[in-house]
Amino acid sequence: MTLAGMERWRDRLALVTGASGGIGAAVARALVQQGLKVVGCARTVGNIEELAAECKSAGYPGTLIPHRCDLSSEEDILSMFSAVRSQHSGVDICINNAGLARPDTLLSGSTSGWKDMFNVNVLALSICTREAYQSMKERKVDDGHIININSMSGHQVSPHSVIHFYSATKYAVTALTEGLRQELREAQTHIRATCISPEVVETQFAFKLHDKDPEKAAVTYERIKCLKPEDVAEAVIYVLSTPPHVQIGDIQMRPTEQVI
Repeated sequence: MTLAGMERWRDRLALVTGASGGIGAAVARALVQQGLKVVGCARTVGNIEELAAECKSAGYPGTLIPHRCDLSSEEDILSMFSAVRSQHSGVDICINNAGLARPDTLLSGSTSGWKDMFNVNVLALSICTREAYQSMKERKVDDGHIININSMSGHQVSPHSVIHFYSATKYAVTALTEGLRQELREAQTHIRATCISPEVVETQFAFKLHDKDPEKAAVTYERIKCLKPEDVAEAVIYVLSTPPHVQIGDIQMRPTEQVI
């Protein structure tokens, strides 16, 4: 059933980056359930293809279209937007979800690890934002939406953490989202910009971060009842369902049991 307020998005196209699992997959599924065409991209698309088949067999009114894209490559990103333009006219909603964390501390981290995080978390997000806006502008879409999946690490620096550089990239996302909002106002458009900042979400994030210590990763999700990817997806749907005159700047989400 289409949620009240989501009717105007039916049959329009949303791009979801990092859609192969976790939050991205949950967001893609939720949008398809609401009747949107969704281009879900990732470096490998096997999981997205499986999710697309699940959505089709479930009879959801929308469609999930897998697209392989390495977000660390601007050439790949531009090629993806070109394909979307030629095959589906263009993007109406851009969900910048893809993110990367490396256990590279500030005192001993590798430059390559820092660059990997900056390239995906900041530059890829900015390139996708620019191309999505240009797609909307050339088609005179005045009510599009750009949503950045941020993190509470973009609002606070956690003590005893190995992800301070990651946190810096997420602080950048906080600044970029507000800067985007201001530029969209200066451009006299009604395209909206929103940041969604969850804390601990039960995904594969910790296992990728602590890939050499799976027990440590597991503890991350066992100490409290964490957020689920579906919780973040519901926040995305809420943001999109608000009336066009309502601007949601940032949604900050924590597990109820979390102290800091």
